Amino acid sequence: MSTILRISSVLEAVVDIFGRLAAWTCVALVLLVAGNVLVRYFFHTGTIWLQELEWHLISPIALLGMSYSLLRGDQVRVDFLFENLPGPVRAGIEIFTGFLLIIFSVAIIKLSIPFVYQAYRVGEGSPNPGGLGYRFILKSFIPLGFGLLAIQAACHMLRHSIILYSGRS
Repeated sequence: MSTILRISSVLEAVVDIFGRLAAWTCVALVLLVAGNVLVRYFFHTGTIWLQELEWHLISPIALLGMSYSLLRGDQVRVDFLFENLPGPVRAGIEIFTGFLLIIFSVAIIKLSIPFVYQAYRVGEGSPNPGGLGYRFILKSFIPLGFGLLAIQAACHMLRHSIILYSGRS
């Protein structure tokens, strides 16, 4: 059991690294948006690629942040109901929802990989002149983000299974 918990801890450390990367990307996004606004209003100019870079940063923030939110326990739940349930019931709900999350994540991964491959194969880029190319890089965050979410859901299920079977609340 301790080996499984160690593996789970290593996987959660990986999720934590990607989550922190997403958090720092938020700082970069704020600076980018502020810079775009300043350039547009003071110099009366703007560049398409900088504007596209904004949403190119928003996507990884959301997709990498999902698993980090689950790791930190910041996901949305109906706390006033959930917190009043007995510990084993809460653990059972966490295990069940983790299982559903894994199924959903695997389905999204399976559906998104051909989408990423097609973008790579055709050299998909921005339809706008001066826009960003290599759209497959951005699209690759879909399977990566949901892969991390599935990993974190499995770790989450494991930890709550231990709680359920040990009788701790």
